[in-house]
Amino acid sequence: MRIALLSDCYLPRLGGIEVQVHDLVHRLAAAGHEVDVVTATAGETRQHSTTSTGAVTVHRLPLPVPGAPPVNPFVKDEVRALLDEGRFDVAHAHMGVVSPFATDMVGVALAAGLPTATTWHCVIDRSAPVFRLLGHARRWHESGVALSAVSGMAAERVGDVAGTTDVRVVGNGIDVDHWRPPQDLGRPRPDDGVVRVVSALRFVRRKRPGALVEVLRSARERLDTLAPGVRLEAHLVGEGPQRRLVRAVLDRHGLDWVHTPGRLGRDALRDLHWRSDAYLTTARLEAFGIAALEARTAGLAVVARQGTGVDDFVQDGRDGILRSSDEGLATALAELAAHPEELARLRAHNLATPPAQSWERVVDATLDEYARARTLHEAAR
Repeated sequence: MRIALLSDCYLPRLGGIEVQVHDLVHRLAAAGHEVDVVTATAGETRQHSTTSTGAVTVHRLPLPVPGAPPVNPFVKDEVRALLDEGRFDVAHAHMGVVSPFATDMVGVALAAGLPTATTWHCVIDRSAPVFRLLGHARRWHESGVALSAVSGMAAERVGDVAGTTDVRVVGNGIDVDHWRPPQDLGRPRPDDGVVRVVSALRFVRRKRPGALVEVLRSARERLDTLAPGVRLEAHLVGEGPQRRLVRAVLDRHGLDWVHTPGRLGRDALRDLHWRSDAYLTTARLEAFGIAALEARTAGLAVVARQGTGVDDFVQDGRDGILRSSDEGLATALAELAAHPEELARLRAHNLATPPAQSWERVVDATLDEYARARTLHEAAR
């Protein structure tokens, strides 16, 4: 099968969509398919370029302007010619909160007569009235596009603006073997009186890094009452515009037990997980939560907000703890730290039970979406 994968963003630009799309491309290629990536993300230069490695070809079509975002409204004819000449079997667009390039490319793929699938990697929240007004999702559904999102919660939001309940879930994938610890590291951690907490995030407002610090402060205060001999130690991993603000708050309040090491590579983050006990996230608009899935796969107990994409792979009381408020998260984290037997139980379950979101299953689900796109395309014709 030859696949045209359409995305505003792609590596070397860093972010959740970029990494997931890149990994999906190479997993599809490893499964025997040809994949052409069409993106507005620049490579080493701002010039249009095409590079091929094995079964993967990347067409970069950035605006030739220094510092321009990954958008380009002037390449529809160029992409249409590529799709017409390439004998593609299906097109697959990947959507974020704002994806003008991918939105344009869905229209180009439909005009080229290709079966088309579209996956949302975001939560449609305050932007819902705009999506309804623009009507793209509704028109795509009516035109036979297979609509999907990366979690059940995100899929429900897409269905609301598209006017359909037929929005499937195609989750993000994870390399289970890479994240699971060796057997000697999977044993219960030594009882040294320190419970180590990790959070990996972009330091931007919608990820709520300020709330994360407040939850940690509150949990530490509660823990002093519940178990005076137990301490919390936290690592907030990542970069972003609010990191300096968070660092200033930590310094002002003397929270020297909360560390901000910056961005870590996958291997370094994995090693940190293997030395830790729990993972904390306060994000409310989490379409999926790949960082939480990585931590859960590495054996950490996940403490997260209820009603996000994390619900798809964390069941309360089994894989971690889900709560509906920041206060609930603080209480849950403190109680978990104060009861090592409960923490050990959750960790043992996660270490023994691989998540369902392995890349093998995600590739199968993606190929099922392509088959559905072909069926819907024929019906729409």
